[in-house]
Amino acid sequence: MLQSFQWTIDEAEPRLPDHVDVLEQQFQQLKSTIHQQLVESLDLSQVGQIDRDELSTEVWALADEVCRSREEILSQLDRERLRDELMAEIFGVGPLEKLMADPDVTDILVNDPYTVYVERRGRLEMTDVIFADNAHLMRIIQRIVARLGRRIDEVSPMVDARLPDGSRVNAIVPPLALNGPTLSIRRFGAKPLDMTDLVANSSLRGEMAHFLAALVQGRIGCLISGGTGAGKTTLLNAISAYIPRDERLVTIEDSAELLLQHKHIVRLETRTANTEGMGEITQRELVRNSLRMRPDRILVGEVRGPEVWDMLQAMNTGHEGSLTTIHANSARDALARLEMMVAMTGFELPVAVVRQYIASGIRFVIHVARLKGGARRVMQISEIVDARNGNYHLEDVFGFEQLSVDAEGNVHGEFYATGYEPAALRRIRAAGIELSDDMFREKRFSPSDPFVSAPTRPPSGSGGQGRNGAASRR
Repeated sequence: MLQSFQWTIDEAEPRLPDHVDVLEQQFQQLKSTIHQQLVESLDLSQVGQIDRDELSTEVWALADEVCRSREEILSQLDRERLRDELMAEIFGVGPLEKLMADPDVTDILVNDPYTVYVERRGRLEMTDVIFADNAHLMRIIQRIVARLGRRIDEVSPMVDARLPDGSRVNAIVPPLALNGPTLSIRRFGAKPLDMTDLVANSSLRGEMAHFLAALVQGRIGCLISGGTGAGKTTLLNAISAYIPRDERLVTIEDSAELLLQHKHIVRLETRTANTEGMGEITQRELVRNSLRMRPDRILVGEVRGPEVWDMLQAMNTGHEGSLTTIHANSARDALARLEMMVAMTGFELPVAVVRQYIASGIRFVIHVARLKGGARRVMQISEIVDARNGNYHLEDVFGFEQLSVDAEGNVHGEFYATGYEPAALRRIRAAGIELSDDMFREKRFSPSDPFVSAPTRPPSGSGGQGRNGAASRR
Protein backbone atom coordinates (compact mmCIF):
# COMPACT_ATOMS: atom_id res chain seq x y z
CA MET A 1 0.00 0.00 0.00
CA LEU A 2 2.94 2.29 0.76
CA GLN A 3 5.84 2.99 -1.57
CA SER A 4 9.48 3.61 -0.69
CA PHE A 5 10.66 7.18 -0.94
CA GLN A 6 13.44 9.61 0.02
CA TRP A 7 12.97 12.21 2.77
CA THR A 8 13.83 15.80 1.87
CA ILE A 9 13.21 19.03 3.72
CA ASP A 10 12.90 22.30 1.84
CA GLU A 11 15.91 24.43 2.70
CA ALA A 12 14.68 27.50 0.78
CA GLU A 13 12.42 28.95 3.46
CA PRO A 14 13.16 32.44 4.87
CA ARG A 15 14.86 32.89 8.23
CA LEU A 16 12.63 31.82 11.11
CA PRO A 17 11.34 34.44 13.56
CA ASP A 18 13.15 34.43 16.89
CA HIS A 19 10.15 33.03 18.78
CA VAL A 20 9.95 29.85 16.66
CA ASP A 21 11.39 26.62 18.07
CA VAL A 22 13.73 25.22 15.38
CA LEU A 23 13.05 21.60 16.37
CA GLU A 24 9.31 22.22 16.19
CA GLN A 25 9.67 23.73 12.72
CA GLN A 26 11.76 20.75 11.59
CA PHE A 27 9.11 18.42 12.98
CA GLN A 28 6.38 20.23 11.04
CA GLN A 29 8.46 20.11 7.85
CA LEU A 30 9.07 16.40 8.25
CA LYS A 31 5.40 15.74 8.98
CA SER A 32 4.42 17.78 5.93
CA THR A 33 6.81 15.76 3.77
CA ILE A 34 5.38 12.49 5.09
CA HIS A 35 1.89 13.70 4.37
CA GLN A 36 2.84 14.56 0.81
CA GLN A 37 4.21 11.04 0.41
CA LEU A 38 0.96 9.66 1.77
CA VAL A 39 -0.89 11.65 -0.85
CA GLU A 40 1.24 9.95 -3.50
CA SER A 41 1.12 6.48 -1.93
CA LEU A 42 -2.56 6.36 -0.95
CA ASP A 43 -5.58 7.46 -2.89
CA LEU A 44 -6.59 10.08 -0.32
CA SER A 45 -9.42 11.21 -2.55
CA GLN A 46 -11.06 8.00 -1.32
CA VAL A 47 -10.06 8.60 2.30
CA GLY A 48 -13.68 8.70 3.41
CA GLN A 49 -14.09 5.12 2.15
CA ILE A 50 -10.92 3.77 3.79
CA ASP A 51 -11.31 2.14 7.17
CA ARG A 52 -9.86 4.61 9.66
CA ASP A 53 -8.22 1.90 11.80
CA GLU A 54 -6.59 0.42 8.72
CA LEU A 55 -5.34 3.81 7.63
CA SER A 56 -4.09 4.53 11.15
CA THR A 57 -2.07 1.31 11.06
CA GLU A 58 -0.51 2.30 7.74
CA VAL A 59 0.29 5.78 9.01
CA TRP A 60 1.83 4.34 12.16
CA ALA A 61 4.05 2.00 10.10
CA LEU A 62 5.19 4.92 7.98
CA ALA A 63 5.83 7.09 11.03
CA ASP A 64 7.84 4.28 12.65
CA GLU A 65 9.99 3.97 9.52
CA VAL A 66 10.66 7.71 9.59
CA CYS A 67 11.51 7.66 13.29
CA ARG A 68 14.22 5.12 12.63
CA SER A 69 15.62 6.99 9.62
CA ARG A 70 15.57 10.47 11.17
CA GLU A 71 16.61 9.94 14.78
CA GLU A 72 18.58 13.21 14.78
CA ILE A 73 15.25 15.06 14.57
CA LEU A 74 12.80 12.71 16.22
CA SER A 75 14.85 11.56 19.17
CA GLN A 76 13.56 14.64 21.02
CA LEU A 77 10.00 14.33 19.86
CA ASP A 78 7.19 11.97 20.67
CA ARG A 79 6.56 9.29 18.01
CA GLU A 80 2.91 9.05 18.99
CA ARG A 81 2.55 12.76 18.36
CA LEU A 82 3.81 12.27 14.82
CA ARG A 83 1.18 9.62 14.15
CA ASP A 84 -1.62 11.63 15.75
CA GLU A 85 -0.72 14.77 13.85
CA LEU A 86 -0.46 12.87 10.59
CA MET A 87 -4.04 11.72 11.16
CA ALA A 88 -4.96 15.36 11.76
CA GLU A 89 -3.27 16.26 8.46
CA ILE A 90 -5.44 13.70 6.66
CA PHE A 91 -8.78 14.03 8.45
CA GLY A 92 -8.60 17.41 10.17
CA VAL A 93 -6.94 20.82 10.01
CA GLY A 94 -3.35 19.86 10.70
CA PRO A 95 -1.57 21.82 13.44
CA LEU A 96 -4.81 23.68 14.26
CA GLU A 97 -6.59 20.50 15.33
CA LYS A 98 -5.77 20.89 19.04
CA LEU A 99 -7.01 24.50 18.97
CA MET A 100 -10.28 23.44 17.34
CA ALA A 101 -10.71 20.89 20.14
CA ASP A 102 -10.27 23.51 22.89
CA PRO A 103 -13.75 24.70 24.01
CA ASP A 104 -12.28 27.94 25.41
CA VAL A 105 -10.95 29.07 22.02
CA THR A 106 -13.38 31.40 20.24
CA ASP A 107 -11.09 32.73 17.50
CA ILE A 108 -8.09 31.22 15.69
CA LEU A 109 -6.02 33.79 13.80
CA VAL A 110 -3.20 32.56 11.56
CA ASN A 111 -1.12 35.55 10.43
CA ASP A 112 1.61 33.46 8.78
CA PRO A 113 3.04 29.93 9.17
CA TYR A 114 4.86 30.87 12.36
CA THR A 115 2.38 33.24 14.03
CA VAL A 116 -0.90 31.82 15.32
CA TYR A 117 -3.06 33.69 17.84
CA VAL A 118 -6.21 32.58 19.64
CA GLU A 119 -8.82 34.36 21.70
CA ARG A 120 -9.67 32.75 25.02
CA ARG A 121 -12.16 34.31 27.44
CA GLY A 122 -12.02 37.59 25.54
CA ARG A 123 -8.22 37.92 25.43
CA LEU A 124 -5.87 37.41 22.50
CA GLU A 125 -2.80 35.29 23.16
CA MET A 126 -0.06 33.89 20.97
CA THR A 127 0.25 30.09 20.74
CA ASP A 128 3.18 27.77 20.11
CA VAL A 129 1.42 26.30 17.07
CA ILE A 130 3.33 26.67 13.79
CA PHE A 131 3.20 25.28 10.26
CA ALA A 132 6.15 23.93 8.33
CA ASP A 133 6.11 26.77 5.81
CA ASN A 134 3.81 28.80 3.58
CA ALA A 135 3.16 25.79 1.34
CA HIS A 136 2.02 23.73 4.36
CA LEU A 137 -0.38 26.47 5.48
CA MET A 138 -1.68 26.86 1.93
CA ARG A 139 -2.43 23.13 1.70
CA ILE A 140 -4.43 23.24 4.94
CA ILE A 141 -6.42 26.25 3.70
CA GLN A 142 -7.10 24.59 0.36
CA ARG A 143 -8.26 21.40 2.07
CA ILE A 144 -10.63 23.34 4.34
CA VAL A 145 -12.26 25.27 1.51
CA ALA A 146 -12.32 22.26 -0.86
CA ARG A 147 -14.46 20.35 1.63
CA LEU A 148 -16.91 23.26 1.51
CA GLY A 149 -17.13 23.07 -2.27
CA ARG A 150 -15.08 26.23 -2.74
CA ARG A 151 -11.70 27.06 -4.25
CA ILE A 152 -8.92 29.44 -3.32
CA ASP A 153 -5.97 30.35 -5.52
CA GLU A 154 -4.46 33.34 -7.33
CA VAL A 155 -7.58 33.71 -9.47
CA SER A 156 -9.96 33.49 -6.50
CA PRO A 157 -7.81 34.61 -3.53
CA MET A 158 -10.54 35.13 -0.88
CA VAL A 159 -13.00 32.75 0.77
CA ASP A 160 -15.58 33.40 3.45
CA ALA A 161 -17.51 30.27 4.39
CA ARG A 162 -18.98 28.16 7.17
CA LEU A 163 -17.54 24.90 8.49
CA PRO A 164 -19.82 21.92 9.22
CA ASP A 165 -19.61 22.63 12.99
CA GLY A 166 -20.91 26.18 12.42
CA SER A 167 -17.52 27.90 12.71
CA ARG A 168 -16.92 30.73 10.25
CA VAL A 169 -13.72 30.60 8.22
CA ASN A 170 -12.11 33.41 6.24
CA ALA A 171 -8.98 32.88 4.17
CA ILE A 172 -7.03 35.27 1.97
CA VAL A 173 -3.93 34.35 0.00
CA PRO A 174 -1.40 36.05 -2.31
CA PRO A 175 -1.43 38.23 -4.31
CA LEU A 176 -3.88 39.98 -1.96
CA ALA A 177 -2.14 38.82 1.23
CA LEU A 178 1.35 40.30 0.95
CA ASN A 179 2.96 38.21 3.72
CA GLY A 180 1.57 34.86 2.57
CA PRO A 181 -1.63 32.88 3.26
CA THR A 182 -3.78 34.13 6.15
CA LEU A 183 -6.56 32.24 7.90
CA SER A 184 -9.17 33.30 10.47
CA ILE A 185 -11.65 30.92 12.13
CA ARG A 186 -14.42 32.16 14.40
CA ARG A 187 -15.81 29.36 16.50
CA PHE A 188 -19.19 29.03 18.17
CA GLY A 189 -20.01 26.87 21.14
CA ALA A 190 -22.29 23.86 20.74
CA LYS A 191 -24.68 25.59 23.15
CA PRO A 192 -25.15 29.32 22.59
CA LEU A 193 -25.10 31.63 25.59
CA ASP A 194 -28.57 32.45 26.84
CA MET A 195 -29.76 35.48 28.78
CA THR A 196 -28.99 33.80 32.10
CA ASP A 197 -25.36 33.37 31.00
CA LEU A 198 -25.12 37.01 29.88
CA VAL A 199 -26.49 38.28 33.19
CA ALA A 200 -24.13 35.98 35.11
CA ASN A 201 -21.20 37.28 33.00
CA SER A 202 -22.21 40.88 33.79
CA SER A 203 -22.80 41.63 30.12
CA LEU A 204 -25.98 43.34 31.31
CA ARG A 205 -28.10 43.67 34.44
CA GLY A 206 -31.09 41.45 35.13
CA GLU A 207 -33.38 44.48 34.94
CA MET A 208 -32.09 45.22 31.44
CA ALA A 209 -32.63 41.58 30.44
CA HIS A 210 -36.26 41.74 31.58
CA PHE A 211 -36.78 44.90 29.53
CA LEU A 212 -35.25 43.36 26.39
CA ALA A 213 -37.42 40.26 26.82
CA ALA A 214 -40.49 42.49 27.06
CA LEU A 215 -39.52 44.29 23.84
CA VAL A 216 -39.26 41.00 21.99
CA GLN A 217 -42.49 39.60 23.43
CA GLY A 218 -44.25 42.88 22.65
CA ARG A 219 -43.23 42.68 18.95
CA ILE A 220 -41.17 45.86 19.03
CA GLY A 221 -38.49 46.09 16.34
CA CYS A 222 -34.90 46.19 17.58
CA LEU A 223 -31.51 46.84 16.00
CA ILE A 224 -28.39 45.48 17.71
CA SER A 225 -25.25 47.48 16.92
CA GLY A 226 -21.59 47.02 17.81
CA GLY A 227 -18.11 46.35 16.52
CA THR A 228 -16.55 43.09 15.33
CA GLY A 229 -16.56 40.52 18.12
CA ALA A 230 -18.66 42.71 20.42
CA GLY A 231 -21.31 40.03 20.90
CA LYS A 232 -24.07 41.17 18.53
CA THR A 233 -24.93 37.67 17.31
CA THR A 234 -24.70 36.27 20.84
CA LEU A 235 -27.19 38.84 22.13
CA LEU A 236 -29.50 38.28 19.15
CA ASN A 237 -29.47 34.54 19.89
CA ALA A 238 -30.24 35.22 23.55
CA ILE A 239 -33.14 37.63 23.12
CA SER A 240 -34.72 35.55 20.34
CA ALA A 241 -35.52 32.94 22.99
CA TYR A 242 -38.36 35.23 24.13
CA ILE A 243 -40.16 35.12 20.79
CA PRO A 244 -43.42 33.20 21.39
CA ARG A 245 -42.98 29.63 20.22
CA ASP A 246 -46.06 29.61 18.02
CA GLU A 247 -44.59 32.23 15.67
CA ARG A 248 -42.89 31.40 12.37
CA LEU A 249 -39.36 32.79 11.99
CA VAL A 250 -37.21 33.20 8.89
CA THR A 251 -33.50 33.90 9.40
CA ILE A 252 -31.30 35.36 6.66
CA GLU A 253 -27.50 35.39 6.93
CA ASP A 254 -24.34 35.67 4.85
CA SER A 255 -22.73 32.89 6.91
CA ALA A 256 -25.15 31.06 9.19
CA GLU A 257 -24.27 31.81 12.83
CA LEU A 258 -27.63 32.12 14.54
CA LEU A 259 -28.51 29.16 16.76
CA LEU A 260 -32.08 29.98 17.71
CA GLN A 261 -33.82 27.75 20.23
CA HIS A 262 -37.10 27.82 18.34
CA LYS A 263 -39.22 25.11 16.77
CA HIS A 264 -40.81 26.92 13.82
CA ILE A 265 -37.85 28.35 11.97
CA VAL A 266 -36.61 28.50 8.37
CA ARG A 267 -32.91 29.26 7.90
CA LEU A 268 -31.66 30.91 4.70
CA GLU A 269 -28.08 31.64 3.68
CA THR A 270 -26.65 33.66 0.81
CA ARG A 271 -24.60 32.09 -1.96
CA THR A 272 -21.53 33.54 -3.64
CA ALA A 273 -20.96 33.49 -7.38
CA ASN A 274 -19.24 30.47 -8.92
CA THR A 275 -15.95 30.59 -10.81
CA GLU A 276 -17.83 31.83 -13.86
CA GLY A 277 -19.37 34.70 -11.92
CA MET A 278 -22.83 33.14 -11.96
CA GLY A 279 -25.26 31.89 -9.32
CA GLU A 280 -24.89 34.58 -6.66
CA ILE A 281 -27.86 34.95 -4.30
CA THR A 282 -27.76 38.12 -2.18
CA GLN A 283 -29.34 38.96 1.16
CA ARG A 284 -31.68 41.35 -0.60
CA GLU A 285 -33.05 38.55 -2.78
CA LEU A 286 -33.52 36.35 0.28
CA VAL A 287 -35.32 39.10 2.21
CA ARG A 288 -37.67 39.64 -0.71
CA ASN A 289 -38.30 35.92 -1.04
CA SER A 290 -38.88 35.50 2.69
CA LEU A 291 -41.91 37.80 2.48
CA ARG A 292 -43.61 35.09 0.41
CA MET A 293 -42.96 32.47 3.10
CA ARG A 294 -45.56 33.76 5.57
CA PRO A 295 -43.09 34.76 8.32
CA ASP A 296 -44.25 36.31 11.58
CA ARG A 297 -40.78 37.78 12.04
CA ILE A 298 -37.67 38.09 9.91
CA LEU A 299 -34.24 37.98 11.53
CA VAL A 300 -31.37 39.24 9.39
CA GLY A 301 -28.04 38.21 10.87
CA GLU A 302 -26.44 41.46 9.76
CA VAL A 303 -27.57 44.19 7.38
CA ARG A 304 -24.77 45.41 5.14
CA GLY A 305 -26.31 46.91 2.03
CA PRO A 306 -29.45 47.46 -0.06
CA GLU A 307 -31.33 44.65 1.73
CA VAL A 308 -31.94 47.12 4.55
CA TRP A 309 -34.72 48.75 2.51
CA ASP A 310 -36.60 45.48 2.07
CA MET A 311 -36.03 44.74 5.76
CA LEU A 312 -37.51 48.11 6.75
CA GLN A 313 -40.49 47.55 4.46
CA ALA A 314 -41.13 44.21 6.15
CA MET A 315 -40.91 45.80 9.62
CA ASN A 316 -43.39 48.47 8.55
CA THR A 317 -45.90 46.16 6.87
CA GLY A 318 -46.99 43.47 9.29
CA HIS A 319 -43.72 41.94 10.48
CA GLU A 320 -43.26 43.93 13.68
CA GLY A 321 -40.74 42.63 16.15
CA SER A 322 -38.20 41.64 13.50
CA LEU A 323 -34.56 41.80 14.60
CA THR A 324 -31.22 42.48 12.94
CA THR A 325 -27.64 43.58 13.70
CA ILE A 326 -25.29 46.16 12.22
CA HIS A 327 -21.64 47.16 12.59
CA ALA A 328 -21.48 50.57 14.27
CA ASN A 329 -19.70 52.49 17.04
CA SER A 330 -22.79 53.85 18.79
CA ALA A 331 -26.57 53.94 18.56
CA ARG A 332 -26.55 57.17 16.52
CA ASP A 333 -23.82 55.85 14.26
CA ALA A 334 -25.97 52.75 13.64
CA LEU A 335 -28.83 54.94 12.41
CA ALA A 336 -26.47 56.91 10.16
CA ARG A 337 -25.23 53.65 8.64
CA LEU A 338 -28.81 52.56 7.98
CA GLU A 339 -29.39 55.80 6.08
CA MET A 340 -26.25 55.20 4.02
CA MET A 341 -27.45 51.68 3.16
CA VAL A 342 -30.84 53.00 2.09
CA ALA A 343 -28.99 55.36 -0.25
CA MET A 344 -27.25 52.31 -1.77
CA THR A 345 -30.62 51.11 -3.09
CA GLY A 346 -30.64 53.93 -5.62
CA PHE A 347 -33.90 55.45 -4.39
CA GLU A 348 -33.61 59.22 -4.20
CA LEU A 349 -35.64 59.89 -1.08
CA PRO A 350 -35.49 62.96 1.16
CA VAL A 351 -33.46 62.37 4.33
CA ALA A 352 -36.46 63.26 6.49
CA VAL A 353 -38.56 60.57 4.79
CA VAL A 354 -35.84 57.93 5.23
CA ARG A 355 -35.44 58.79 8.91
CA GLN A 356 -39.18 58.62 9.52
CA TYR A 357 -39.30 55.22 7.81
CA ILE A 358 -36.41 53.93 9.95
CA ALA A 359 -38.04 55.24 13.13
CA SER A 360 -41.34 53.57 12.19
CA GLY A 361 -39.80 50.13 11.75
CA ILE A 362 -37.05 50.15 14.38
CA ARG A 363 -38.04 51.35 17.83
CA PHE A 364 -34.94 50.44 19.89
CA VAL A 365 -31.20 50.38 19.27
CA ILE A 366 -29.18 48.11 21.56
CA HIS A 367 -25.47 48.91 21.39
CA VAL A 368 -22.89 46.38 22.60
CA ALA A 369 -19.11 46.70 22.85
CA ARG A 370 -16.04 44.62 23.55
CA LEU A 371 -14.03 46.50 26.18
CA LYS A 372 -10.39 46.32 27.17
CA GLY A 373 -9.63 42.95 28.72
CA GLY A 374 -12.23 41.19 26.57
CA ALA A 375 -15.37 42.03 28.56
CA ARG A 376 -18.57 42.42 26.54
CA ARG A 377 -21.13 44.94 27.80
CA VAL A 378 -24.48 46.28 26.67
CA MET A 379 -23.50 49.95 26.50
CA GLN A 380 -26.83 51.52 25.50
CA ILE A 381 -30.47 50.61 25.20
CA SER A 382 -31.96 53.58 23.37
CA GLU A 383 -35.49 54.32 22.17
CA ILE A 384 -36.14 56.13 18.90
CA VAL A 385 -39.06 58.20 20.14
CA ASP A 386 -39.74 59.76 16.74
CA ALA A 387 -38.05 61.46 13.79
CA ARG A 388 -39.96 64.70 13.59
CA ASN A 389 -38.54 67.66 11.65
CA GLY A 390 -36.04 65.29 10.01
CA ASN A 391 -34.07 64.57 13.21
CA TYR A 392 -34.07 61.51 15.43
CA HIS A 393 -35.35 61.96 18.97
CA LEU A 394 -33.26 59.35 20.78
CA GLU A 395 -33.58 58.60 24.50
CA ASP A 396 -31.33 56.25 26.49
CA VAL A 397 -33.19 53.92 28.84
CA PHE A 398 -30.23 51.97 30.25
CA GLY A 399 -26.47 52.25 29.82
CA PHE A 400 -23.01 51.29 31.05
CA GLU A 401 -20.25 53.68 32.10
CA GLN A 402 -16.63 52.59 32.23
CA LEU A 403 -14.96 53.95 35.38
CA SER A 404 -11.49 52.41 35.48
CA VAL A 405 -9.12 49.70 34.27
CA ASP A 406 -7.23 47.61 36.83
CA ALA A 407 -3.61 46.45 36.69
CA GLU A 408 -4.60 43.27 34.85
CA GLY A 409 -6.35 45.24 32.12
CA ASN A 410 -9.90 44.46 33.26
CA VAL A 411 -12.56 47.15 32.89
CA HIS A 412 -14.65 48.24 35.88
CA GLY A 413 -17.80 50.28 35.59
CA GLU A 414 -21.47 50.58 36.44
CA PHE A 415 -24.75 49.97 34.70
CA TYR A 416 -27.34 52.66 35.16
CA ALA A 417 -30.96 53.55 34.47
CA THR A 418 -31.40 57.07 33.12
CA GLY A 419 -34.81 57.69 34.66
CA TYR A 420 -36.46 57.89 31.24
CA GLU A 421 -39.69 55.90 31.00
CA PRO A 422 -39.92 54.61 27.42
CA ALA A 423 -42.91 55.53 25.27
CA ALA A 424 -43.06 51.87 24.16
CA LEU A 425 -44.06 50.89 27.71
CA ARG A 426 -47.68 51.55 26.83
CA ARG A 427 -47.56 49.04 23.99
CA ILE A 428 -45.70 46.51 26.13
CA ARG A 429 -48.39 46.64 28.78
CA ALA A 430 -51.14 46.48 26.15
CA ALA A 431 -49.61 43.16 25.09
CA GLY A 432 -50.16 41.83 28.64
CA ILE A 433 -46.55 42.20 29.79
CA GLU A 434 -46.05 43.86 33.15
CA LEU A 435 -42.90 45.80 34.01
CA SER A 436 -42.39 47.64 37.29
CA ASP A 437 -42.18 51.44 37.16
CA ASP A 438 -39.31 51.16 39.64
CA MET A 439 -37.21 49.45 36.93
CA PHE A 440 -36.86 52.78 35.14
CA ARG A 441 -36.15 54.95 38.19
CA GLU A 442 -32.86 56.84 37.81
CA LYS A 443 -30.12 54.93 39.60
CA ARG A 444 -26.75 53.28 39.28
CA PHE A 445 -26.49 49.54 39.77
CA SER A 446 -23.55 48.53 41.95
CA PRO A 447 -22.26 44.97 42.50
CA SER A 448 -23.76 45.10 46.01
CA ASP A 449 -27.29 45.59 44.65
CA PRO A 450 -29.61 42.58 44.88
CA PHE A 451 -29.04 40.21 41.98
CA VAL A 452 -31.95 40.10 39.53
CA SER A 453 -32.02 36.88 37.52
CA ALA A 454 -32.74 36.76 33.80
CA PRO A 455 -36.36 36.31 32.71
CA THR A 456 -37.61 32.82 31.96
CA ARG A 457 -38.59 31.86 28.43
CA PRO A 458 -42.31 32.36 27.81
CA PRO A 459 -44.57 29.35 27.27
CA SER A 460 -45.97 28.65 23.81
CA GLY A 461 -48.33 31.32 22.58
CA SER A 462 -47.62 33.85 25.32
CA GLY A 463 -46.37 37.41 25.00
CA GLY A 464 -47.64 39.43 22.07
CA GLN A 465 -50.77 39.43 20.04
CA GLY A 466 -49.74 37.79 16.77
CA ARG A 467 -49.22 39.41 13.40
CA ASN A 468 -52.84 40.30 12.71
CA GLY A 469 -53.76 41.46 16.20
CA ALA A 470 -50.63 43.44 17.00
CA ALA A 471 -51.18 46.64 18.91
CA SER A 472 -50.53 49.95 17.20
CA ARG A 473 -46.95 51.22 17.38
CA ARG A 474 -47.97 54.48 19.00
